[in-house]
Amino acid sequence: MRIKGKNLLPLLAIAAIALSAGAVQAAGNPYPNRDNGRNDRGHSQPRGDSRVDNRYSHNRSYPTRGYVAPALPQGYRSVRYRGSPYYYSRGAWYRPYGPRFVVVAPPIGIGVGFLPPYYTRVWFGGMPYYYADDTYYSWRPERREYVVTERPSGDARVDDSASEGSDEVFVYPKNGQSEELQATDRYECHAWAVGKTGFDPTRPSGNVSESEIDSKRADYRRAEGACLDARGYSVK
Repeated sequence: MRIKGKNLLPLLAIAAIALSAGAVQAAGNPYPNRDNGRNDRGHSQPRGDSRVDNRYSHNRSYPTRGYVAPALPQGYRSVRYRGSPYYYSRGAWYRPYGPRFVVVAPPIGIGVGFLPPYYTRVWFGGMPYYYADDTYYSWRPERREYVVTERPSGDARVDDSASEGSDEVFVYPKNGQSEELQATDRYECHAWAVGKTGFDPTRPSGNVSESEIDSKRADYRRAEGACLDARGYSVK
C-alpha cells in the first residue's frame, strides 16, 4: 500500500516519539547490569550482578559492588557505623539506596560479631586476618568483633592446611537454623572451646606455646564440634 505524503508526516512523528521514549527509558538506568525493573517484580536478577573472588584461592561468589538490589537478603544483620546504617549478609555489605539497597565496600573500622560463612585466613607478619569479598577482618577482643581493616602490608601467607584452616570445617544445620542463629551458635561455641582448651585459632600460634599447638588445636576442634553437635549441627 502506498502512503501519500500528507499521511506520512503523522506516522514519522509517532515513530520519533516512540524512539525518544525508548532512549529516555534506557537513560533512566545508567547501570543496566546493576538494576532493572525485572527485579521489582521478583524475576531473575540481571546479568553482571555477581562476581567470583579468586584472591588467595578464595573462589566464592559475591554480588557486584554497585549492584542495586530491590530487597535485602534473608538473614541479614543491621549494623550502624558513625550514625549510618549498613546491612551485612554472607560477607556482602549494603547501604540504603532510596527504597532499594546498593552493594558497597564496608568502611574501615566497622565490625561484626561473626565472620562470613566462607572466608580465607591469611597471615601477615605472624598475625591472622580473615578475608572475604575483597575485605580483610581482624579480631578485636576488646570489642568482641571482627573489624574491617586496611589490607595489611607485607607478604601474605595463606593458611590452607586442613588442620588449621577454619574454612575447611563445614557446619550444616540439621534443624533449619537461620543464618543469624548459625553465626551466633558458631561464635558462642568458638568462645566456649577457647575457654575450655586455651587454644584460640584467631590468635598467633593459637595463643599457646609452639610445643602445644597440635594437641591444643585438636582439643579445640573436639570441644567446638561437641558444642555445635549439642546445638543441632553436623560438623565435618
